[in-house]
Amino acid sequence: MKNYHLTKENGDWKLKKQGASRSSEVFGGINKQDAIKESAKKLRGSNKPSSLKIHKENGRIQEERTYPKSADPSKSKG
Repeated sequence: MKNYHLTKENGDWKLKKQGASRSSEVFGGINKQDAIKESAKKLRGSNKPSSLKIHKENGRIQEERTYPKSADPSKSKG
């Protein structure tokens, strides 16, 4: 599963694949909720299981979402 992080840097929300040096997407001039929606569209469109870690403005992880939901490991038995 690919891991992505949505963080705020220099006033913009940025979507970055874990371990990458550059952002996959930069969302300038939009709020956090819209950046989450745009990130979700991108990850759902890839048709590959992905994890999105959404960070607060202070850098701490606020929430983690899995796309598609059927790939969420927390729903597995065991």
